[in-house]
Order: sequence, then structure tokens, then C-alpha cells
Amino acid sequence: MVTSILPLKMSGAVVKRRGKTLLGPVDLTVSQTGFTIVMGPNGAGKTTLLRALHGLERLSGGQVQWQIPLRDTLQRQAFVFQTPIMMRRSVRDNLAYPLILHGTPKAAAYALAADWAGRIGLGRALDQQAPQLSGGEKQKLALARALMRSPDILFLDEPCANLDGRAIREIEAILKSAQAGGTRILMATHDIGQARRLASDVVFLMHGKIIEMAAADAFFGAPKTPQAAALLNGDIVE
Repeated sequence: MVTSILPLKMSGAVVKRRGKTLLGPVDLTVSQTGFTIVMGPNGAGKTTLLRALHGLERLSGGQVQWQIPLRDTLQRQAFVFQTPIMMRRSVRDNLAYPLILHGTPKAAAYALAADWAGRIGLGRALDQQAPQLSGGEKQKLALARALMRSPDILFLDEPCANLDGRAIREIEAILKSAQAGGTRILMATHDIGQARRLASDVVFLMHGKIIEMAAADAFFGAPKTPQAAALLNGDIVE
């Protein structure tokens, strides 16, 4: 039986850059299941929190602890950025290359790439150069690339920013399917409607600190802090 890498525990985590504290101290436990939405105004530390959990930010203090050694978690987690990185290759190669890099035979990698391209509506674009795709298509490709290896946990930083309604709907469908398939999801978003549609629980940040954590129904129905209430009311929060 494969040991889960979750729950993930962050204890007293602090991130500083050039003497400025960007995050922390933060204590957070990420359970084995759920869809956590990370919210807060611009500059609240949402991206820094996700990067720190994933291991992309060096902590100035505190720790992040998985249930197995860190080196063994790297192949079982994934991160999708707000602006996805596309190799100057075909859609097929963008999907297959990470699999090949991690030891999947080429034939199997290309077969899986074709399967996933079909799932995300890019089956007819396999030979198209990925940089030529629309913003929504690039984000779907990035999601597929992250999910093809069935990660235990997926981090997403504003994946639907600047996308149209159709692209957002398609991406949300992919994420719901991934969660139903057992992938734990943590996602930052400014879109309150999207947060309501997807969240099982919410982490609310201000000035690099968590000021409220709650189940989605409780957070949206009766926020405990005036800052969260103001955000949900559409007011400016700073």
C-alpha cells in the first residue's frame, strides 16, 4: 500500500525577502481530501503561501512537513501557474515530454498525451504549436500536463485569471473531475463566484497571515472577520 504524502503541515512558516516579511508566521494543516480556496486582496500572500507549501519558496523560519521524506513527494505533487509555461513544441510534445522525462516509455507517453488532449478538447490540436494556443487552451494544457501523472495534491495560482466564461467553465470541470478522482486541490482565486462553486473550505489571508479559516458554507454564510465580510460584500480590502 502506498503511503499518502498528506496531511501536509506548515508550522510557524515565515518567508522574508530583502528584509520584508511576505508571509507568516503561518500554521496550516492540509488534510487528505478537499478543495481549499485561498482568498485575500492583492499582496496578501496567496501566491507565496502556495509556493511555500509546494517547496518553491525557501522559508526564513518554521517548517513544512509531509508524511514522507520531501524528495519522495516531488513526483506526487504539481503546481499550475497563473501564466502557464509552454515549450516551443507541439501540444503532443508539451504533454508527453514531462512523462518521458520521468521514465515513461515514449509510446506510452504519446498515447497518454493523445488521450488527455481529447479530454480537454485539444484532440484536433495535437500537432499545433503550443505557444499559438489561446489563453484558455494553454491553461487547459497546463492542467492536463499537471494531472496526467495523477498527483496527490495540486496547487493552482489564479488559473482562470483573464479567461472568458467558457474557458473558466471548462477548467472548473477539469478540476472537479480531478478532485473526484482523489487529487487534493489548493487554489488561489480572486473570483468569489468561482470560490463559492468550488470550495470545500477557505483560507483567508491578510498581510501575509491567515486571519480566517472555515468550511465554505460557514465562510460564505457567516464570515467571522470584518475583512472577510467586506471582501464578500465587494468592498475594497487593504
